[in-house]
Amino acid sequence: MVQVRPDLSFEVIDREKDMVRLGAGGLDGKSLTQTATASALQTLSKFRRLAESHKVDEIIAAATSATREADNGGDFIAEVDRLTGIKIRIISGAEEARLIHLAAGYGVDVRSSTACVIDIGGGSVEVTLGTATHLAAGRSFKTGVIRLTERYVKSDPLSGRDERRLVKHVSREMGEYLTELAGRGFDRVIGTSGTILSLGALALLQEGHVVEDLRNRRVAAKAIRRLRKRIVDADLDERLSIAGLDPRRADLSVAGVVLLDTILRRLGAEDLTLCDLALREGLILDYIHRNSARIRKAERYPDVRRRSVIELGERCGYWPEHAHQVARLALSIFDQTRSAHGLGDREREWLEYGALLHDAGVHISYERHHRHSYYLIKNGDLRGFEPHETEVIALVARYHRQAMPKKSHEGYGALDARLRRTVKRLSAMVRLAEGLDRSHVQAVSGLDFYPKSDHYLARLRATGDAELELWAAQRHVEPLEQILGKPIRFQLGHRSAPTKNRRRVKPRQTGGRSTRPKTGRRSPSSRTGHGSTPSDTEKA
Repeated sequence: MVQVRPDLSFEVIDREKDMVRLGAGGLDGKSLTQTATASALQTLSKFRRLAESHKVDEIIAAATSATREADNGGDFIAEVDRLTGIKIRIISGAEEARLIHLAAGYGVDVRSSTACVIDIGGGSVEVTLGTATHLAAGRSFKTGVIRLTERYVKSDPLSGRDERRLVKHVSREMGEYLTELAGRGFDRVIGTSGTILSLGALALLQEGHVVEDLRNRRVAAKAIRRLRKRIVDADLDERLSIAGLDPRRADLSVAGVVLLDTILRRLGAEDLTLCDLALREGLILDYIHRNSARIRKAERYPDVRRRSVIELGERCGYWPEHAHQVARLALSIFDQTRSAHGLGDREREWLEYGALLHDAGVHISYERHHRHSYYLIKNGDLRGFEPHETEVIALVARYHRQAMPKKSHEGYGALDARLRRTVKRLSAMVRLAEGLDRSHVQAVSGLDFYPKSDHYLARLRATGDAELELWAAQRHVEPLEQILGKPIRFQLGHRSAPTKNRRRVKPRQTGGRSTRPKTGRRSPSSRTGHGSTPSDTEKA
């Protein structure tokens, strides 16, 4: 269940799933069984009540392989309409493939690269090829796990003869097409839906990896191959004892893992990227994209990663002028000191997104909002990012103020040494950039770094009174100085700020504690409490 926003994004507000196995015993032109249809009707009635409790405006329902092939599929759809009022649309295999590819391109960072998308369902398997916005090839095959299980899994454990028959059937049905896709080439293989996600999680666990968030996780094809041997060699009781295996999928896992491994071998794939978006999300995206105003929004942010960040910022009610100003200044610092910090384009992207979302936590409370920003970003459903990327972006936002990174801090200590260094460098840049828009009125239009023999000269280009920005920059520049290995001297206009005394404007002294200088204006942040400056010794 989702809420669609005017900006073309959608937010999941409730999620429910029920494995009905509608096609069990009813595939290959047979009738849907009475048991399966009764279970499906019960589930759909429950979903209808759930939708009504949320006062939804529209229900989108689609039927796939099991219903479109059953000789009583039409009767089932009519019965659903009569009892629940839900109108089901039967979609073709080609349409199913298109919608799945649409969802995968939305959930994984494909950009202009080419991806091969695999979706294994109960009755059918869809395999597509294309970019995030263009489908070059897509087909649906009657080789789903329920169908293969009913036909070929006749022994427990699976006999070598039945396994060979299963592989031969898959190769006969799909081999030519998969070989064609392999010849055309692709940059990555993406796997969607429950069967692949379940097998991917098992393969990761088997290889000793921690499995928390499967989104955009990569699984080696060799790991799937090793998992195949373990599952095929096990009987049902032994499979049920495998850590992480969903008992509801224990019987289907045999055909599922043989099928997936066979497909990956035919494609010549080295790894598989897991995607938790599939047909369901494809239907939602297709519904949204029918609206021309929403299409214009999507065109404004065609990159799934950037669009996801902007959507999160808007959900959190961020201040776009301040957020984009801090991001622009942080990127300028990054670009002008690249030779010193040694980071690349991917880290530059993380810096921008961390800067854009650094104040997201104010949505919860100004107090400790840097910590709130961390949790909102970590749990903000950012699409297109691998888990470690989301962690870095969240930590960059978290360290834009207060305490510096420590290994004892949540999230930071779990990163490897390289990523910890990256977080330190990027967060130091955001700290300085935040200071350069201390008043939230974009008084500093830019800055220019000039490397000297024993220091950097940072010349601030101001559009107005920027004394407050200069004062704040001098307070928060030390982490960046440590990274660059030289002190930074600021110059505002044609006046150079001294380095020994870090205050360009001498602050008033109150009780031994410095206060910010008077600037003759009141910033928007001072009205909301955002302008307060906690003591440097205050705990993060």
